[in-house]
Amino acid sequence: MPAPLTEEQNRLDREALLDAAEELFYQRGIQAVGMDAVRAASGLPLKRIYRFFAAKEDLVVAVLRRRDQCWRGDLAAHVEQVADPHERVLAVFDWLAEWFAQPGFRGCAWVNAHGELGPSSEAVLTEVRSHKRAFHDQVATWVRATGTPVTEPVFLLAEGAIVTAGISGDPAPARHARAAAATLLGAS
Repeated sequence: MPAPLTEEQNRLDREALLDAAEELFYQRGIQAVGMDAVRAASGLPLKRIYRFFAAKEDLVVAVLRRRDQCWRGDLAAHVEQVADPHERVLAVFDWLAEWFAQPGFRGCAWVNAHGELGPSSEAVLTEVRSHKRAFHDQVATWVRATGTPVTEPVFLLAEGAIVTAGISGDPAPARHARAAAATLLGAS
């Protein structure tokens, strides 16, 4: 009989599973990826995968939740290095431009998940809405610090740039949205 798995091994296996699933779901699409592909990419047997996540939907939610923490954390780390409040808001678009230019960029993982599963999965829809609310709140905090009442337009510029870059494969929407945000911040 094999030795019982340690907490550390469970943690490492769960992270490997989430890494593999995130990469596959983001690159190929959630519905296009079967659990056999997740098994092969993670190196874990299906029985072990289903001990972590009883259903594929649970795995998708966990991937989105973890990606949200990393994505918004990376954004905040970049933006909060900037001291000037106006430049801090514009730094959001600089970060987006860097993200859009990364190899393998396929747009917003949450918009993609919503497009595939949002209408049929309440759990995925809830996670997508949670991410969008949290991103909105981040942007709102940075915009409020400027003293200008332009949170909604700045947020919509960021969201529009993300969707446009994802569809076009061109990072230029970040630059255009940044220029529009600068105009809004200067005009208010």
